Amino acid sequence: MGLFWALQPAPGEREGLRLRKKNVETPYSVQLSLLEGHVPVPSKEQRQRGERELAAVTVERWYMAPGVRRTEIRQNGVVGTLFLPPGPGPFPAMVDLWGMGGGLIEYRSALFASRGFASFSLAYFGHKDIPGPLNTINVGDAYFKTALQFLQDHPQVCGDRMGVMGLSFGVYLALRIATQIDFNPRCVIGVNGPIGSFNKFSDSDGMTGSFEGNQTHWSYDEEGYVSFREVTTPNNIPPENKANVENLCCPLLCIVGEDDLSCAAIENADEIEKKIKDAGRSHLFTRLSYPGAGHLIEPPYTPNARASMWTTQPKKLITLWGGHLAPHAAAQEDAWKRTLEFMERHLRGKEDK
Repeated sequence: MGLFWALQPAPGEREGLRLRKKNVETPYSVQLSLLEGHVPVPSKEQRQRGERELAAVTVERWYMAPGVRRTEIRQNGVVGTLFLPPGPGPFPAMVDLWGMGGGLIEYRSALFASRGFASFSLAYFGHKDIPGPLNTINVGDAYFKTALQFLQDHPQVCGDRMGVMGLSFGVYLALRIATQIDFNPRCVIGVNGPIGSFNKFSDSDGMTGSFEGNQTHWSYDEEGYVSFREVTTPNNIPPENKANVENLCCPLLCIVGEDDLSCAAIENADEIEKKIKDAGRSHLFTRLSYPGAGHLIEPPYTPNARASMWTTQPKKLITLWGGHLAPHAAAQEDAWKRTLEFMERHLRGKEDK
């Protein structure tokens, strides 16, 4: 799989590129070529000139298995995409939350559905169909309650077998959903995220101000790339903006990249674990910690970008994610396997084989 997880932008391409699948209904088409001689990293001119090709094949890499159904949801103010596995169901389900990149990210949900779980990729920030400024969270607890109710009521979903997964800021939202609103998930999975929000809430429902307004704890490396690690350090998060994880009543899988340059993932996992332990619920907490892995622990064989373009006003910046190619790829492979096992155990009731 090194042909895929080690993919990097070609020499001469613009800075800050990151490979992500936007349209999961079409595959990646990857052309593999065997060239005569040794070409370490061909330049753009060499590629245009062409080397003698001895053999070539095009490989399709799909995110949706045959029979998986994708439905766009715009209902009662909720913005998301529902993926259902083949067959009549009902299926156990996941609510899929991403981070402060915003928009609607679908490829993880498509893969969950390809493995027999209904999955609802839910937008909450930076999406054109959600009213209000794109750089603030304009939805709160009521929005997530409506989304959860939609999923619970769906005829092809097991309403009593639902979990929540979050990456980055989505971890805080997943913890908040599991502990502070009237919802009892079967399990929660968090990948490299904070216990709370540095930004002040505009109200008790969980809406925020602009994420670009207060840059107190932004830091920059020698190349001018920005890191939000200090923003997420637990000591910098106001206590009133933290999730009440001591109230957690379901198993939590906490996935940590030890080279995360975007979030203080280790420190947040430590605080979450301590609060759960102090509440006498340490049996609910499981941590997977990966040396050399960065912030973006995604489905396996996704090429890692140690840094990539981050859009902010008044200028575009490149943000640091961290992660070294080989250990990050190994972390993604192991974390995905363990994630699916965790979901099988807690959503379908199957123990590890």
